[in-house]
Parts: sequence; C-alpha cells; structure tokens
Amino acid sequence: MSHEMIAIVMFSSMMLMMFTGQRVFAAIGVVGAIAAITLWGVGGSDIPFSSALKLMKWYPLLTLPMFIFMGYVLSESKIADDLYKMFHVWMGPINGGLAIGTIGLMVLVSAMNGLSVAGMAIGATIALPELLKRGYDKKMVTGVIQAGSSLGILVPPSVVLVLYAMIARQPVGQLWLAGLFPGLMMAGMFIIYIAVRCKINPSLGPVLPPEERMVPMAEKLRLLRAGLLPLGIFAAMMIPFVNGWTSLVESSAIGAMTAFGAAILKGRMNRKVLEVSVRQTLAISCMFMWIILAALGFGAVFDGLGAVDAIDNLFTERLGLSPWVILILMQLSFLVMGTFLDDTAMLVIVAPLYVPLVGALGFDLIWYGVLYTITTQIAYMTPPFGYNLFLMRAMAPPEITLRDIYSSIVPFVLIMVLALATIMIFPKIALWLPHAVYGL
Repeated sequence: MSHEMIAIVMFSSMMLMMFTGQRVFAAIGVVGAIAAITLWGVGGSDIPFSSALKLMKWYPLLTLPMFIFMGYVLSESKIADDLYKMFHVWMGPINGGLAIGTIGLMVLVSAMNGLSVAGMAIGATIALPELLKRGYDKKMVTGVIQAGSSLGILVPPSVVLVLYAMIARQPVGQLWLAGLFPGLMMAGMFIIYIAVRCKINPSLGPVLPPEERMVPMAEKLRLLRAGLLPLGIFAAMMIPFVNGWTSLVESSAIGAMTAFGAAILKGRMNRKVLEVSVRQTLAISCMFMWIILAALGFGAVFDGLGAVDAIDNLFTERLGLSPWVILILMQLSFLVMGTFLDDTAMLVIVAPLYVPLVGALGFDLIWYGVLYTITTQIAYMTPPFGYNLFLMRAMAPPEITLRDIYSSIVPFVLIMVLALATIMIFPKIALWLPHAVYGL
C-alpha cells in the first residue's frame, strides 16, 4: 500500500471514530497506535512511550495549568465584572459605546484566560443582558459577542497557541507576540465597524439615558482602577518575559500568583472560588495533555511513513499546484472542519500533515500559527454548524433565535476574512514584533 493510501486510511478511520462520538484524544490515539503496530509490529509500541517522554520533558507545558488557573481565578472571583462596569460608565455616553466597550472587555478577558469559550461565557452572561436592556439591536450585539470571543485564542496568553507550539515545535513566546498585533488589529476593525454603523443608524446602539450617565468623577475613577486591574496583572506577567528577565514558565507563575493575590486583596477569594478554579484547571490541563500525547503519537507514525513528503510531492509535482494554492486549500479545509469540530480537535487532526507540509513549502510556521487561529475562529462562526453559533444559542435569551444568530455574524465574518487576507498578503504584520523582540 502506498504512503498516500495509508495516510488516507488513517485520516478516514479517525474521522469515522469522531463521528461515532469518541473523544478527540481517543480517536487520534487509537488510530495512531493501531497503525504503528500494524506497520512495525511489536516495535511500534515504542511510539506512544517515546511520545509520553517527549511530552513530560517539554518544560514550557508547565505554563498551561498556570494560565488556565489565572483565568478561572479572575473569572470566578468576579473581577471580570468590574471590567464591564468600567466600560459601561466610560463608553455609555456615545452611540454604540457599550458594544465598543464589550469588544474591549473581550480583549482583556482574552488576556486573562486565553480561551475563546471563556470570552463567550462572560460576554453572554454579563454584557448581553445589559445591551438588550438598553435597547441595542439584538442582531448586532449577538454578533459583537461572538466576534469578540474569537480573540480568545489569538491574544496572549493563548492556550491554543501553546498547543500549536508543542505540535509544531515552535517557541511559544514568538507565537504569542505574533498573535498580539493581529488580535488587536482585528479588535480595532470590529470597533471601527460598530462606530460607523451606529453613527449611520443611532437606533442600533443608543446612548445611555442621562440618569445613568451622570456618575460622579470619583466613582468613574474608582471603576477605572478596578477595571484596569486585569490589565495590570497581564503587564506584571508579560513585561518581565518580553524584557528577558524571566522565562515563559516563570512569567506564567507570576501571572497565576498575581491573580490569586488580587482576588485575596479584593476579598473575593473563598473556598468555593478556589475549589472551582483548581478543579477546572485540573480538568482542562489533563484534557490538553491527553490530546497532545495522542497527536504526538499520531504524528510520529506519519514521520516514520514519510507520508508528508509523499503528499508534498503529490500536490507540487503531480498536480502542479503552487505553494500559495496549497496554503489556501488548507485554510478552506479548516472552514469545513470547523462546522463540526473545535479548534483543538482541528489542530491535532491535521497537524501531522499540515505543519510539516507548510514548512516544506517554505512558509514561516510562526506566521502560519496566526493564520490557523484566525481561520479556525472564522470556521467557528460560519453556518450551518459553527461551534460558536450553538454556544451562543445555548447562552442567549429566548428572544434571540438561531436565525438571528446566523445573520448577526455575517459582517464580522467578512471583517475577519479581510484581516486574514491582509495578514496573508503582509506577513510582517504578524512577524515584526517577535522579530524585533527576539532580534531575528
């Protein structure tokens, strides 16, 4: 059997197991293990063992539980609520101000947690009821929350970029810095769209009534200090790392301990908050570790087969496709997979094939990591089965229908496609910051 045929059989078997409802790591790991033993006999059993040792020796993986713990402490202690109160007071007097403030909230939540689901949960539970109560257009605000939550896996400390770094064997710090400016650029594009649209049609985002705008300056400043606390935690974590004073793992520990200390000082740390934060951190960290382990084993089988070289030869030599055409086809495949898989599953399923192929085609793997994160978030928001669409439906009030949710994301998806195309045409948008910081 040819290498191409073995690769097709492995991928189709894995997808079949996924459709039967198996967990992601189980589907990937089982297919990889069976393929290894079938191809190489008893010696194939060394592959999962060596993958486990590789995982345990990867020191930056310690950042994963640290960042997840930091995000849950800030979320469960309600420090994130202060952010929205700050934006409510300072941005309420302008048309669309609360929607613009919601995008700002999402950026800071992303910097606290690194997971898009966290941004969606906070936006749907804190921002959405307030926006609807104040007469904002339900379609626009639904789209705002979904689009804002997409920044969660791009703005550092992105947990998904840590996973990509492990699988692609790229420096986490460079990936975070590469995602920072594109994430802020995309947030800025969302804000410009909201401001222009509400300027043209003020009824979409009315200003706050006078009684809510008349807040004493002392109260405004108090809310500003409380709302900027998460930003201070982020700065305390990232500034030493960017300046080279601390390693990545040390910075993650600083972030976790600073968040924990802030919750104690504000009197919001109790047994329940601590227990929920620790339990969720353990659950998510173990989930990611199992997925990484399965992906490494699956990828090792591909490396042993030489399947990547065979597929590269198929695309470039036999079919005569250019590297850019192949790259665009990869991105389109993510859009299709995003209709029924989450971002982590998409990465670990195609990483053994896509990541080495991108390198073989001559593209920068740091830059491709940014393209991957944006494309998967577009896939999340694309009908008919986008992952974010159903999360939004589960959290939204009854007056927001699935049809409203589908139509709400159209302009934001177009903005994200524009951002993706811009970064593809001008790679320096993503690469200039890591190059400047690391002197590459």
